[in-house]
Amino acid sequence: MDFYKTIAEQAAARWQARENIREGNKQKLQHEGVVAVESADRIQMRLNRLSAAASKEKAFKASSSLAASLGQGSPTSFLIENVSFERVIGKSDFLGMDFLELALAVSRFVCRIQIRNSPGRTIGYGTGFMVSPRLLITNNHVLSSAQEAVNSEVEFDYQYDRYGRLLPVVTYGLEPQAFFMTDKNLDFTIVAVRERSFNDIELKRFGWNRLIADQGKVIHGDTLNIVQHPQGEAKQIVLRSNRLVDLLDDFAHYETDTEPGSSGSPVYNDQWEVVALHHSGVPKMEGGNLIAKDGSVWRNGMDPNDLVWVANEGVRVSSIVNFVKKQRIATAWEPLRDELLHKEPPHPFEAAAMASITPTNLPQPTIAAPGGGNSYTFTIPLHITVQVGSPQIMPLNGTANINQAAPVNAITGVTSGADTASAKVVKDEIPRRQQDSPDLREALQELEAARNEPYYDQAKDKAAKEAYYKNIQVGDLSGRELYEQLHELLEKSHTTRLTYNQARHQHLYPRVDLHPDKMLHSIYTGEVYAPETFIRNDFEITERLESQAREQLSHIGSLSEAAMAEHLDILEAGAPYNAEHVVPQSWFAKRDPMKSDLHHLFACETTCNSFRGNTPFFEFADFEEAIRQGCGKREGNSFEPSQGHGAVARATLYFMLRYPGEINNNAKEYTNDRIEMLLGWHEKDPVSKYEFHRNAEIFKVQGNRNPLIDHPEWVGKIDFAFGLG
Repeated sequence: MDFYKTIAEQAAARWQARENIREGNKQKLQHEGVVAVESADRIQMRLNRLSAAASKEKAFKASSSLAASLGQGSPTSFLIENVSFERVIGKSDFLGMDFLELALAVSRFVCRIQIRNSPGRTIGYGTGFMVSPRLLITNNHVLSSAQEAVNSEVEFDYQYDRYGRLLPVVTYGLEPQAFFMTDKNLDFTIVAVRERSFNDIELKRFGWNRLIADQGKVIHGDTLNIVQHPQGEAKQIVLRSNRLVDLLDDFAHYETDTEPGSSGSPVYNDQWEVVALHHSGVPKMEGGNLIAKDGSVWRNGMDPNDLVWVANEGVRVSSIVNFVKKQRIATAWEPLRDELLHKEPPHPFEAAAMASITPTNLPQPTIAAPGGGNSYTFTIPLHITVQVGSPQIMPLNGTANINQAAPVNAITGVTSGADTASAKVVKDEIPRRQQDSPDLREALQELEAARNEPYYDQAKDKAAKEAYYKNIQVGDLSGRELYEQLHELLEKSHTTRLTYNQARHQHLYPRVDLHPDKMLHSIYTGEVYAPETFIRNDFEITERLESQAREQLSHIGSLSEAAMAEHLDILEAGAPYNAEHVVPQSWFAKRDPMKSDLHHLFACETTCNSFRGNTPFFEFADFEEAIRQGCGKREGNSFEPSQGHGAVARATLYFMLRYPGEINNNAKEYTNDRIEMLLGWHEKDPVSKYEFHRNAEIFKVQGNRNPLIDHPEWVGKIDFAFGLG
């Protein structure tokens, strides 16, 4: 969650002001039930909406062969027709399985927003969702102006499929000139989205949620659901762990035992109606001060994840709709506002059926209408995480055999009738094609050459190192002077600038990242991989998916270089292995030469790469005692790897020397105290033979070296703070 202090403080003030009322209502709700908290009129409105939802669901099932094929039960109709009043108003935790199917269908309406202050310069992320065929809603503090919207983009399907791979993202530009409405007090922005994506996919395929002004969508004690892109990560869903505890005129408060939600996310009731636009967590406040987890006063510059969060706050949909109705707008905008206020969306299942956007290499299950009528294909892949914590990473000694995938449920994506372990192949058993591509042959030849050469020639490298630093006279240089001289040397000597494919395929995997055993070791887990398997897997999957992408997009004509590069980035993320950037790519907008600089690229499992996301490194006080699995430990905006502390610290410090200003001085990236942490890792985990080898090999390719590996004693003399933007 991005942190906006003023908004959070206002939410905390509203929370404090209602404390007596809220606590009184919670006691009444617990001992006397909802009738002691809600008026008879509001309870009746809630029942009316539940009844209307059940009738609508029945009508859909009766008129649609698609719905009939999905089964007749629904959580809403079951509640209305078969249970008592007390269970209607939220006392039961039992829901039909189609509740999850609806969750997956509705999640397609939600997207990630790349916030940009200029073309190509991402400054943050938010969540948004479609509220009409053309209009998207998010927070004012996510998109505060039409100019910001012009530069920004929205991304649908940024989520994992059932194999744990990222889907191809569908990206759209925004058109504030067609519609733009915002309000700072209600913290919302509604903006038009282009009708076709950058790769020519129609926007209407994703569907939308209508914003409903009517009362009765939610009452005290009801559970709520949030679909979101937390901290700009792949889409996630929080099911029924938020509970409504208070309704204000314009805001709703809901308590949860999870992290605060993401700015701009939809807050749903159990009938998947939007009840609020999430906009802030509610931090604990005492005496006008925000409180940190250790009980101290939280001050500006501290990590927002150190705050004590007591609740979530969303803007009520009824308030937003009433505001939209009253605004005077340009005549040209009125049709889009009318659609927003009055147009009925298709049922989420129908919207999913219209999408028909599926990876062509996966099984395409169908749900056939009775009697052999029309058939429909669904793929609504979304990773729903129930347990919060570190994922369990199994050693990936082979690769997923996606050509022999087990049958999956068309809606939920759940594998049936097969053990997931059977979709693995043993290391070095990847089927070889009849003819390897020239690039693959070159990579394998480079690996063979590396195996037949000495791993590391210390004497030769010592001479090269002395020649490289001959003009650096540390002497009485200040920390800033030493920083500036080293930066100038690293930049000037970086004479060969690789493409990303060159860096990975021709250098990193076959030679640079080999350990003394001539194997690849994951930087975060230490798991060992045969280099040939790693290389072949990378080429096999990349080339296959590239081919499919070109086939799918052939009707468009030629893609721009930038669009193809972005598409290939997404495809690479679908492989079991990839190159980890210890300085996350989003921090420097995936630009070269940073993206392809071998000094901060390491072999890694995609699962660990995704688990870390774009969070900075951190040292947890309880790390050694904590139960850890696989990649390491992550909480909020902090990640500590299981392995490789010294190596990743020296790679990060190199980046600060080589690219000043590309890492920002803030809690989302690095602050001075985290530089001290990296220096500590450097001291506790000395340079290994593996790093000496890496440094020497990269020097041969790029022309520059990592001074923190060559001269570990200089680290305490360099003022790395000058590398922060």
